Amino acid sequence: MSILPYDDRDGWIWQDGVYVPWREAKVHILTHSLHYGSAVFEGERAYEGKIFKSEEHTKRLHKSAELLDYKIPYSEDEINAAKEDLMAKMGFKDCYIRAFAWRGSEMMGVSAQQNTIHLAIAMWEWGNYFADKMKGIRVTMSKWKRPSPETIPSAAKAAGLYMICTMSKHAAEKEGYADALMLDYRGYVSELTGANVFLIKDGVIHTPIADCFLDGITRRTVIDLAKARGFEVVERRILPEELSEFSECFITGTAAEVTPVAEMAGHVYKPGEMTEALVNDYDALVRGKLTL
Repeated sequence: MSILPYDDRDGWIWQDGVYVPWREAKVHILTHSLHYGSAVFEGERAYEGKIFKSEEHTKRLHKSAELLDYKIPYSEDEINAAKEDLMAKMGFKDCYIRAFAWRGSEMMGVSAQQNTIHLAIAMWEWGNYFADKMKGIRVTMSKWKRPSPETIPSAAKAAGLYMICTMSKHAAEKEGYADALMLDYRGYVSELTGANVFLIKDGVIHTPIADCFLDGITRRTVIDLAKARGFEVVERRILPEELSEFSECFITGTAAEVTPVAEMAGHVYKPGEMTEALVNDYDALVRGKLTL
C-alpha cells in the first residue's frame, strides 16, 4: 500500500510559537521524551471550520503534562488560538489536529529536571478512521491488559502508555481484524487500543468504568447524547464472559467517532437503531446541527 510519509508533506507546523515549514520541523535524536516516552498529546478533529471541544482537549493536554511532572509553557488560551491560526494558515475546514508536548535534550538520564518543555501543533486532512462505518468492525482480544493506575498515570494521554496498544493493534491486524479489545489488570473489559467501548442489552447501554484507562472526551459526549435521547447508560465493571449477552456494540473516540462493532472477541453483534441513532447524533453535533 502506498502511503504519504508524515515527514514529507507540504504545509506548516506550529512549533514553540513559530510557524515552521512542514519538512523542517525537527527534534534532536537525543530528545528525552523520545527515549523515555514522556510526550503528551491530544487528537482532535475540526468539522466545517470548527474544532470540536478544543478547550476540553487543551485542558487535558495541560493535565497530562502535570501528571508526568512538567508544565507546558503556553497557556490554554495561547494553545487554543494557535490551533485556530494554524488551521486558517493551512486552509483546512475538516481536519485532524495533533497538539503535543515533550521534554527536550538537556539531560538524557532518567532524571529530566533541567530539560526544556516544547510544544508543537500539526494538522492534516483525514477522513473516516474506519471505512463503511455502519457495516461494523471486527475486533479480537488482546493478550495485553491495561495496567493498574498504581503503576502508571492512567488519566494522562501520554505517549508511553500507547506502547501495548500499538502491539495489540498490530497483532489484531495480522489476523485480519480492525482492532483489539483490552481487558484491565483485574480482568474486566476496559477499552480498545484507542477507543472506548459501549455494549447494549435490552435497551440499556453499558460501558466500563474509566478508572484505569482514559475517560475519553468522545466517550463523555456520547453518554450525554444517549441520555438526551432518554437512553439509560450504566457505567459498571463488565466481565468478558458477559460479552455474549449483548446485542449491539460500538466504540467511541476522536478518530473513530462513533463506530459500530460487528464482532468482538468471537461474539457477533448487529448494529441496531440505538447505535445508528448515536452515530447520527454525534455527526450532527460535531457539525453544529445539534446541540446538547
